[in-house]
Amino acid sequence: MTLAAITETDTPFLPRGVRTKFDTVRDMWVLLAPERAVKLDPIGAAILAEVDGARTLGEIAGELAAKYNAPAEQIKKDAGAFLMSLIERRMVELR
Repeated sequence: MTLAAITETDTPFLPRGVRTKFDTVRDMWVLLAPERAVKLDPIGAAILAEVDGARTLGEIAGELAAKYNAPAEQIKKDAGAFLMSLIERRMVELR
């Protein structure tokens, strides 16, 4: 089953039991969920650092655009695709 795309008004959040952690042994961020772990590249870690359960995708994209001096529309598209891949794995949810 394929889910519809995330919209800029959706608010992503990490469900109970899912968290990010810096792995000092591998010198990288990971996303941990029960019985699963995902290695995060710097872009994925930056996106998830902004996911607080209060801000919408549009607000997150705007924040990242300002922080990295990049086009908000491109960030919204890329961040949305990244978050959708995590939603399909049940590692991110929407409200």
